[in-house]
Amino acid sequence: MVGLRHWLHRRRHRQRYALLDGLLRTQALTQEQVLRKQQEDFAAIVTHAVANTDYYREKFSGIVDGGGTAPAIDALPILHKDDVIRRMDDLLERDADRSRVKIGHTGGSTGKPLAFYYDDAKHELMRAGMCRSYMMSGWRPGQKILNFWGARQDVGGDGVFGGQFADWIAAENTIPAYEYTEAQLHDWAAMIRSYRPVLLQGYSSILAEVARFVAADGMRMPATLRGVYSTAEVLDDRQREVMERAFGCKVFNQYGCREIPNIACECRHGNQHVFTDMVYLESVNIDNEDRLLVTSLTNRLMPFIRYDIGDCGRLKEGDCGCGSPFPLLEMGVCRRNDLVRTPGGKSIHPSYFNRLLGSLTQVDQYQFVQDELDRLTLNVVSPVKLSSATLASLTDRIRREIDARMVFEVNHVDEIRRSVSGKHRFVISSIPPPTHTRGRS
Repeated sequence: MVGLRHWLHRRRHRQRYALLDGLLRTQALTQEQVLRKQQEDFAAIVTHAVANTDYYREKFSGIVDGGGTAPAIDALPILHKDDVIRRMDDLLERDADRSRVKIGHTGGSTGKPLAFYYDDAKHELMRAGMCRSYMMSGWRPGQKILNFWGARQDVGGDGVFGGQFADWIAAENTIPAYEYTEAQLHDWAAMIRSYRPVLLQGYSSILAEVARFVAADGMRMPATLRGVYSTAEVLDDRQREVMERAFGCKVFNQYGCREIPNIACECRHGNQHVFTDMVYLESVNIDNEDRLLVTSLTNRLMPFIRYDIGDCGRLKEGDCGCGSPFPLLEMGVCRRNDLVRTPGGKSIHPSYFNRLLGSLTQVDQYQFVQDELDRLTLNVVSPVKLSSATLASLTDRIRREIDARMVFEVNHVDEIRRSVSGKHRFVISSIPPPTHTRGRS
């Protein structure tokens, strides 16, 4: 069955597997060859961006010459999220076929969600890159994957993990996990046992909740599991420990974002490798922070060059015993959001709140704060106060979709301070997770 699924999937996604084959060939190079290729790819994307986008033609004027000679990287200006928001159309390749271009949205984990253009080619490369990351665990195409995903938009029919037929062929299944109860945690754990996946993948907070339930309940997980892939959020040591104990396999930490996926991934030796055939990653000290700037080396439709991703981290010297030629990134990348708990026992993923405010373009920044189980406060930085109709609509949705007992209030503020880690957390909750009670497995 694995061989049949793989064959069908390769026929269905020929471009994806051709890209995967190319990525696998690249990682067979030496580190010197990989880094030389990265420099060449960086020069090529800069030249392309200047020649084909209005934004970079303007911003790199006088810095990049017409002869194709790339300047020193630190001579190029930084691309900020505000630039992407304000100049989205100018960042798009001038001759792009707009009938084939799609619009994606970030999760807004830095408190400032944005939209970006993408096409099928970028999507297929993203999925090919994900497959390569999975293979670092020993997984092979055609083996089962079970996703626990916290973003509603990704699990619809046209989302990243949408489509039942495609899921069957890919041996991939997805649980919409943007909210859950204790009963659902039990059902999900039971599904892992019956589905018998080789990999689990999902948001670290959600996977950790499932793992805590499994550990507390004493449920035995299938021997098929070879890895757990944690993504989209910071993975802390406590989450890693409970997942490895409950699921009986190694946890692999992934790093990327919607606009630039597949930045880095952890190998079996516990080191996080930067995929230099897909990105150029810098750690630059800005305002006494080690800010990560990332350049996509593959996205010519909407180039992101020296993009301030909103995270802090450092590159790491040395080689890895796994033999990968890709350089290393320290594991402690700073980005964090919290789950909101409800009086009814549900846990709501932060992505819900980002979508809740998606249409409010007048909001510059926001932060949801929960200090009491039945009270939620929204702090808003906005040049214009939210109307009474908007406030009533938000209140109604929260009480209807989250919990009818939830008290909701809005504060208009001049500034939302960053956390000690240097991040803007758009959801902060001080409510601890519920104590899992031992049940029947």
